[in-house]
Amino acid sequence: MPFVTTADGTEIFYKDWGEGRPVVLSHGWPLSSDSWEAQQLFLAENGYRAIAHDRRGHGRSTQSWGGNEMDTYADDLAALIEALDLRDVTLVGFSTGGGEVARYIGRHGTARVAQAVLVAAVPPLMLQAEDNPGGVPLEVFDAIRAGSLADRSQLYRDLADGPFFGLNRPGASVSQGVRDAFWRQGLQSGHRNAYESIAAFSATDFRADLDAFDVPTLVIHGDDDQVVPFEVGGNASAARIRDATLTVYAGAPHGITDTHKQQLSEDLLSFLRTF
Repeated sequence: MPFVTTADGTEIFYKDWGEGRPVVLSHGWPLSSDSWEAQQLFLAENGYRAIAHDRRGHGRSTQSWGGNEMDTYADDLAALIEALDLRDVTLVGFSTGGGEVARYIGRHGTARVAQAVLVAAVPPLMLQAEDNPGGVPLEVFDAIRAGSLADRSQLYRDLADGPFFGLNRPGASVSQGVRDAFWRQGLQSGHRNAYESIAAFSATDFRADLDAFDVPTLVIHGDDDQVVPFEVGGNASAARIRDATLTVYAGAPHGITDTHKQQLSEDLLSFLRTF
């Protein structure tokens, strides 16, 4: 299996499909690159080199003890891009992966980047604060941390059976297989890695990173997202990023890589073709 080794010896697993201009897909918590498989296959079959990696501590990458925060996630992404010598890259980040993309641009710039896409992403800042009063209260994330320590397997079951795919809404329907895939990927992550990543995705302030965006950017978000609320996530990011394009999926939950996978794939392809 292909891996890139980072400066601290962490091995980052990646899947490299297709040929053409590169697209790098960063996944959400507590998942892996497998969560992008529908979009990765679609883009590779439509003339792009689609690359998806497992964040450190997730999937098949090393369960490192340290580095479970956004600066290191972004540096790992940079290590992957530089090792593969990717140019004119379109960076696509879902949820926590959107934070990884934002911090990458904030720390490493856009010399290798042509476009960016944030999908149901955590920027600008999820956590409620004095200067972010509409954010999500700390108690919500403390409950996730408590669930992770008490019974992490059941926590992932509850997320998949409830808010992640919007299954607590009338009429929502997602297959048992999709829910099982969420659970399987979650349990592939390291216990400590996934636990510490809760702080990384909830409390990292990406506002300065978004100010550094100087490439065409597409923001996609469901307006019934119960994990990263639309007003906190996509709507706020689109308002902050210079000349960003906002696409709203009406009534969509957080997990749109599965619930709206065809629509998302086609929207990504349309945006790629604008370059």
